[in-house]
Amino acid sequence: MKIDVLRPLGLRLGIMFAAFVAVAGCSRNSEDQAPKTVYDYFTIKIGDKAVRLQFAVHPVEQQQGLMQRRDLGTNDGMIFVYEKPQSMSYWMRNTPTPLDIGFFDAEGTLLEIYPLLPFDETPVKSRTDRLKFAVEMNQGWFRDNGVRPGAKLDIPAVAEAMKARGFKPTDYGFRP
Repeated sequence: MKIDVLRPLGLRLGIMFAAFVAVAGCSRNSEDQAPKTVYDYFTIKIGDKAVRLQFAVHPVEQQQGLMQRRDLGTNDGMIFVYEKPQSMSYWMRNTPTPLDIGFFDAEGTLLEIYPLLPFDETPVKSRTDRLKFAVEMNQGWFRDNGVRPGAKLDIPAVAEAMKARGFKPTDYGFRP
C-alpha cells in the first residue's frame, strides 16, 4: 500500500516540476537572452531595400570593420554607429573586398556615397561633420539598387538592433 501512495505523489511532483520548467522557459523574453554580437546580422531597410547588417558599435569593432572579409553576401554589409554626429574617414587596410560606403546623418538620411578599393590605405573623408552612421556594402550595391543620397535608413529598426546588441539606444541619440 505504501508504494501505491508514493507512486501517485511522485508522478504528481514530476508533472508539477515539468510544468514549472515549461512555464519558466516560456516566460523568458528577449531581455533575458544574451545580447547579440558584431557577428550577428539584422535586417534593416535603406530606402526601400532590405539589407542584412552587422553592427560595429564598440571602437574595437569599428577598427576591425570588414577587414580580412571575403564572404560578404550580395545584400550584406556593416553599419558603424556613433554616439554623436561627426565627420568620418575610412580606409581599406587589410580589406580585400571592394566596398562602397554610405554616410548617413542622425535622421538616417543618406548624404554621401564613396567607393572603397581593396587594400587602399588612402583615407576617404566625408564632406560634412553631421554624420552618425556609415554603411559599408559590396561595391556597386548603392548604384545597382537605386539607393541615392536622400534615401532613408530605417532608424527604428536600427534602434531595435542596438537594443538586441545590449546598448541603450538613448545613449546614442535615438529618441524613445
